[in-house]
Amino acid sequence: MQKDVHPSARQESTALHFYQNRQLELYASKEAKRLTLRQLVYFGRHINQERLIKSANYVRTELPVRIAHRLRDLQALPYVVVTQEGVAKVYELYWSAFEKFRRYPPIITLAENEAFCEFVNTLLNEHATVIPNLSLGLSLSSPHLPPDTLDSFMRRMLVSRISRRVLAEHHIALSESYSGRNQESNEEPHVGIIYTGLSIKQIVEHCDKLLRGTPVWPNDLPADALPEIKIDGHLETSFAYIREHLEYDFLHTFISFMLNKISRYIIFELLKNSLRATYIKYQNEASRRPIQVTIVNGENDVMIRISDQGGGLRSARNQVSKPSDLFSFSHVRNSTRLEDSRLGALRSVSLSEHGLRATVDEQIGSWQKGRTQIPTPATAVVEQILQPTIGIGLPMSYIYATYFGGTLELVSLDGWGTDVYLRLPKLGTNLEGIEV
Repeated sequence: MQKDVHPSARQESTALHFYQNRQLELYASKEAKRLTLRQLVYFGRHINQERLIKSANYVRTELPVRIAHRLRDLQALPYVVVTQEGVAKVYELYWSAFEKFRRYPPIITLAENEAFCEFVNTLLNEHATVIPNLSLGLSLSSPHLPPDTLDSFMRRMLVSRISRRVLAEHHIALSESYSGRNQESNEEPHVGIIYTGLSIKQIVEHCDKLLRGTPVWPNDLPADALPEIKIDGHLETSFAYIREHLEYDFLHTFISFMLNKISRYIIFELLKNSLRATYIKYQNEASRRPIQVTIVNGENDVMIRISDQGGGLRSARNQVSKPSDLFSFSHVRNSTRLEDSRLGALRSVSLSEHGLRATVDEQIGSWQKGRTQIPTPATAVVEQILQPTIGIGLPMSYIYATYFGGTLELVSLDGWGTDVYLRLPKLGTNLEGIEV
């Protein structure tokens, strides 16, 4: 059994490698080798042993470089922030991963690649608590950092985290595919974690079905109580993207443990917010205003507009000066960041061994667990889910959307409703949006 580490011992350990960082400086001086979706698809489409070993060694040498840049970011924070609850833990996790990766020997054989995949998967699980710990620490540190500085730091940290998981889980997926494990005859066309023919209409319909079929709404809720989701526009639109950044289907076992866990997230989160706002506004009326989803297949981009009549942002719980403030991690722009309920929820998640991966299946699982373990009156169940908890959904959706060059914008007509515009590049030629 692992012994508890005394706080003073942890601080001493942190201080030791905080300053003795010759290796860190060496790796941080290197430039990250950014990739595009097209490169990932092209390289993995005809995977063979040579390419698989090359992929493994790329991941082995690239990840410590990207981690080193983020460690330098953490070291540049004010001391009062670095020692804040949550931030210090993230620093320890990053330093440990950096040391393990830079010391990992070159991969030469398939057996060594299998061992490397197990090693990487273990680290991915260990880092499941990074998002809640970082969010908790930065929320508590919000009074000590200007809003622009805090949001810029969080963006770099979260985008870099996504980029590392993309590389790691894509390699694991390629290894699984090459070995012949976890293959399904009816699997949608994909290369590693990248689906090469995503149907936007099917994603929206699946998220709609998923939201209506979960225990977040009471069993006795009338069938027409939730607003209808209508879809129009270019309904046959499909393109190559990482599905988990758009939505999630937990029935696909091959992808269920890969980066696809973060892909259908954006649309699911946006629809959930629209359903919540519309339900609250019209819960005492006989009918609900529909939510309109419009799909536009442009020459270079796919545009998705989600339009609701839920009253707009000023009628919602978040009182913000402009819609984009909902993407902020600063309490100056979004006062709810320092609410006791939100900090308490973040603290609980950060202490959980499961952490937070910002995926849809995670939400579905927690809702089901809460419904089966804690008998709650129907109205209380709705009230619980209608209130934001840790405030990760919209900021993470924004990060995911912009990772490969997309955009996410909110337009609020206060007293009427909200329009959300999601733009995703469909050519796959944009480099990862990481910053060094």
